[in-house]
Formats: sequence, structure tokens, C-alpha cells
Amino acid sequence: MSEVDEQITKAFKARRTALQMLRDRGYSVEDAEIKMSRQQFVERFVVNGQLKREDLLIESSKGDGPYNQICVFFPDGPKVGVPVVRSYVGKMKDKNAFNAILVVQKPLTAPAKGAIVEVNTNFGLEVFEEAELLSNITEHIFVPKHAVLTSEEKKKLLADYRIKETQLPRILVNDPVAKYYGLKRGQVMRIIRESATADTYVTYRYAV
Repeated sequence: MSEVDEQITKAFKARRTALQMLRDRGYSVEDAEIKMSRQQFVERFVVNGQLKREDLLIESSKGDGPYNQICVFFPDGPKVGVPVVRSYVGKMKDKNAFNAILVVQKPLTAPAKGAIVEVNTNFGLEVFEEAELLSNITEHIFVPKHAVLTSEEKKKLLADYRIKETQLPRILVNDPVAKYYGLKRGQVMRIIRESATADTYVTYRYAV
């Protein structure tokens, strides 16, 4: 496989996983987008043998209002520094979206990581390396079913068990599955496992 073909295949897989991830977070995603074949991907996004990464843009929503809109951007260059981060914040503003995901080919520079932290005082800008999205971690045989509780579900859980959220077992927000679901600090994740003695075994984790 040539280097160009390999880049196309990686981008194809990463975009498909990003679409699945958005759907699992409750965003509206068409089946045709997720089921797109590699050939269809090439016909749509490859021009004269060159992959147009900027065209891989995904826009989705799960309701009205800017906080329910999300964009997934695929920067064209391999290195993403502060100017690139700022350019995508501008695009978020243009599209009236407070949430976005950057799918980068290589790790961010240290200054770019600092810029992301600064940006996230007002926006929700996540970063995934392309390699993290080459397969869907939630489809792995050893990964149980996860779901993020709503605020009301969390409140009911704590009331039912008469506990504080900090008494729950913890999960780090940078855990791969937590990151997939966009888990934020303070949220609670429901984990449903198959049990040898019962149909299912449910646990909860508090995000830190």
C-alpha cells in the first residue's frame, strides 16, 4: 500500500469512528454517512489523488441552540500549533457551535495544548489523534456497555443510594472510553457488564 493510500485509509476509518462517536453521544448522524464505503469516501474526498482533509468536516446537532451543535474538524497539515487552534475557534464562532473536535494527525505542540486549555474556558474543544479513532473502542469484545447519566438520572441515583457523588468509584476523564463519550468532570457513567451469575451487573463511576 502506498503512503497516500495508507493516509486515505486512516482518514476513512477515523471519520467513520468519529461519526459513530457522535451518534453514541446523542447527536444526529445519518446511517449513510456511517456506512459509507472506502470507495465512496475516495470518490467524495480525494481529488487528483490528494485527500482533501478540510472537506472531511462533520457538522451535527442534538437540538436547537449553539450548545447542542458540534463540528468535527480534520486539519490539513500534520502539525497543529496555536495559529491553527485559533483558526478553528474562529470557525466554531462562524458556525455558531460551542463544541468541536479536532482530529489531528500528530500530537499537538505544547503551546497548542495550552491554547486548548485557554479556549475551553468558553468553548468545548476536544482533541483526538487520528490513531485513537482507527477503530471504535466501544466495539471491543472486552469493553462493557457505557452510558453517561443525565443530571436528573445522577440526582436520582445519589438519592436512591443516599450517597454523595464522591463516594462512587472514579473514572478519569482521559480514560479512552470516557473520552469517547465526551465525559466531563462531575458526570457519572453507568457501566453494564455481563455477569456469570446474573444477566447484567451495573456499576457507576464518577468522573474526575
